[in-house]
Amino acid sequence: MSESIKNRISLENIYKAQQSIKGVVQATPLMFMKNFSDQYEANIYFKREDVQAVRSYKIRGAYNKIQGLSAKELKNGIVCASAGNHAQGVAFACKKLEVSGTIFMPVTTPHQKIDQVKMFGGEFVEVRLFGDSYDDSQLAAKEFCDKNQSTFVHPFDDLDVIAGQGTIGLELLNATDIPIDYLFLPVGGGGLASGVGSVFKSLSPETILVGVEPKGAPSLTTSLKNGVNTTLDEIEKFVDGAAVKRMGEITFEMCKELLHKTDVICEGLICSTILKVYNENALVVEPAGALSIAALEQHKEQIKGKTVVCIVSGGNNDITRMEEMKERALLFQGLKHYFIIKFPQRAGALKEFVVEVLGENDDITYFEYTKKNNRDKGPAVVGIQLESKEDFEPLLTRMKQKGFLREYLNENQELFQFLI
Repeated sequence: MSESIKNRISLENIYKAQQSIKGVVQATPLMFMKNFSDQYEANIYFKREDVQAVRSYKIRGAYNKIQGLSAKELKNGIVCASAGNHAQGVAFACKKLEVSGTIFMPVTTPHQKIDQVKMFGGEFVEVRLFGDSYDDSQLAAKEFCDKNQSTFVHPFDDLDVIAGQGTIGLELLNATDIPIDYLFLPVGGGGLASGVGSVFKSLSPETILVGVEPKGAPSLTTSLKNGVNTTLDEIEKFVDGAAVKRMGEITFEMCKELLHKTDVICEGLICSTILKVYNENALVVEPAGALSIAALEQHKEQIKGKTVVCIVSGGNNDITRMEEMKERALLFQGLKHYFIIKFPQRAGALKEFVVEVLGENDDITYFEYTKKNNRDKGPAVVGIQLESKEDFEPLLTRMKQKGFLREYLNENQELFQFLI
């Protein structure tokens, strides 16, 4: 580790953070996952940060930061911006330490997370919704701080916050005597990867550290490619806990040096992973919490026979999003397809489509059609779910042969966005 990184954060700081959060933050379990281990022919463990009181690791950094502030820094209250999990950690800390806090959250934040923030903070916090992304909320929060001379608690680009997140690394290495070959770390702003990465670089340098980002918000991967911390023009906000346009300045420099590699994960694979751990392991994980688990699929050859740890960063999943997650998973798996179909405007046309075009196990899940009196054919939007992705090409061939196919919508993003 270079001197520049050592000067930013030390093991001593992380050990101090461990003492500061003791009794408030839970030492979470490291669980052996048999189904994943069998599937990938490896020893797979989950570090269960989803079982924290606020259901994410963010309480570690938030509490460590706030408990260390001086009376002068706390005089006008503290302020933070967050898509949800950092906000919950800050709210919890405010109530525990009896500190006044103002929390800015994007308007697009799931209601479940907003309600949780209000519950954890009680009378000590005020929630303000602003903007469509974390970056919008952060701008508003900093303006509020300047105006009211409050103290801003950054969700990731702060040494005390990073030290708090780094305590996960100490717990991991204390939980097992078996050398960890691979450690998969979710990356949004980079605080978790910076803190845990610092511990492993010092105490377990042989462990391969992999930072994992959502495909729709690859701020670290893009920045590494450009050689400089880069602000993304647009992001996909689905993985809300890891969707930031720009990493922190401190965390970018630390991740650049500490991580061995980075991966980007398709949102569809993330959704498939969420459903898998729910159905097979009865675990509820949020999209950002599933990032490290989803990365196993992209490393299945490298991890065979290895000991692997995935940090499950959070479990704040809104149940109302499950239908969308199921849809994204089916699309990713090649099992759900949408078409614009040309239906002859005569009796029996729908029956012909069902009998002669659909396969035995194909299922119509979406159908929208309006008959037009002065046309020989009328368009219909049809959604079809397959039993196997190998059934797609035969279905497409039959549609073309029978003259039904007008347009395949899965590849037409401009039209497809109105359906999904």
